[in-house]
Amino acid sequence: MKYRRFLVLAGVVGVVSLIASLAAVSVGNARPTASPTAAKASAAIAAPPVPNAAKLKKKYKGVKLTFVGDNAVGGSHVRDLALAKRFTHDTGIKIKVLPHPEKSDESYSQLARNFSSHSSAFDVVMMDVVWPGAFAPYLVNLKPALGKQAKLHAAGIVANDTVGGKLIAMPWFGDFGILYYRTDLLKKYGYKAPPKTWSQLGAMAKKIQAGERAANPNFAGFVYQGNSYEGLTCDALEWVASVGGGHFVDGGKASINNAKAAAVLNLFRSWVGTISPRGVTSYGEEEARIPFTNGNAAFMRNWPYAYSSGQAAGSKIKGKFSVTVLPHGAGAKSVGTVGGWQLGVSKYSKHKPAAIEFVRYMTSPAVERFNAITNSNVPTIPSVAKLPAVRKTNPYLKPEIAGEVPEEPLQPGLEDHLPGDQPDPERAGREEGPPADSVAVEPSAQVTQVQAAGRRTGA
Repeated sequence: MKYRRFLVLAGVVGVVSLIASLAAVSVGNARPTASPTAAKASAAIAAPPVPNAAKLKKKYKGVKLTFVGDNAVGGSHVRDLALAKRFTHDTGIKIKVLPHPEKSDESYSQLARNFSSHSSAFDVVMMDVVWPGAFAPYLVNLKPALGKQAKLHAAGIVANDTVGGKLIAMPWFGDFGILYYRTDLLKKYGYKAPPKTWSQLGAMAKKIQAGERAANPNFAGFVYQGNSYEGLTCDALEWVASVGGGHFVDGGKASINNAKAAAVLNLFRSWVGTISPRGVTSYGEEEARIPFTNGNAAFMRNWPYAYSSGQAAGSKIKGKFSVTVLPHGAGAKSVGTVGGWQLGVSKYSKHKPAAIEFVRYMTSPAVERFNAITNSNVPTIPSVAKLPAVRKTNPYLKPEIAGEVPEEPLQPGLEDHLPGDQPDPERAGREEGPPADSVAVEPSAQVTQVQAAGRRTGA
């Protein structure tokens, strides 16, 4: 079965485009530990009330649902608990929050086993943006109940979540790769701006690391997702595409064996044990985030979720870092892998109507605002992404990082892809991720569809 992955040329496409282009991608969410400071943010701001709660309580009070939500990524699990608690308080519907496995490929396998066995254990499930085609046969059509609310979300993601004319999932939040950098250290070592090219990043990281290690032997110049999982797949796609080396597979043929791709991969290989820790080859998202937010790294490639933990009370780098687009090669453009998560209702749930109401709440504008402000989650509702409070707490949404293009589906007919695909229990048992395709969004906002043979491994 085929999946789609988007690489966005950042700096020329907008946040609205980034959100819309979430119609196909994964984001490598193998983040093993929660951030206490980020978790406090969700606890400090009250989860929004449930609209029409009295009616729901009268109809569904006492119903018990199991929600397969986020794992311990920053404050994501705390976010889920806060929202579930509020929903239960307002409606009387009891929500059991079950964090999905650390890696997205393992989460995929978990759902594949559950659906294949026709189990009613899960009512509402969190799914990566590249899974709708695979799980469509096992999910409730949400269009009759949530079709109106779906129109609030970016059309491209809704199209991605529509299979065979059925809305089998609702957009929840998005993601895209960005560069974090220490503003105080750039100033200290004479740099006026973050690096624009990979070679500049290498030189700056080397200088800053050499200076900082005099007082901090554990200091690293650059950290990223280097473990053998989807995070590295996403990073490598960015590296190769950002130097003009293609997307692994282009025009239906393997294209990775070219001089530009080899050069950038060799560059990153040379950085292991120099400006990047030797242990970076075991790093996931959290292994990169923790040293950066602890003040032990100058640069970091990560997802927006890491921003909230860096700015949280008690953070060692609060007010000392910023974000920008990822570097690129000479004559090329910045590229960031885009991804996102959806919510669906299992066909085997014994409480489908109540489960749909929970999804309605979780994908509402009020909850998206809450998620963005407390947990740095990229809104999939364009109007929410434009709110001053959201922009203030999520500077990666500003035009200089994510430009402005029309809000429209990036792949005509995407809703018709793979309507008959089903999870493969045998593959699920091996806990392997499905393959991914790659699409590049050009500066003109024209879409060049080029397939890439990336492997999906965690988000």
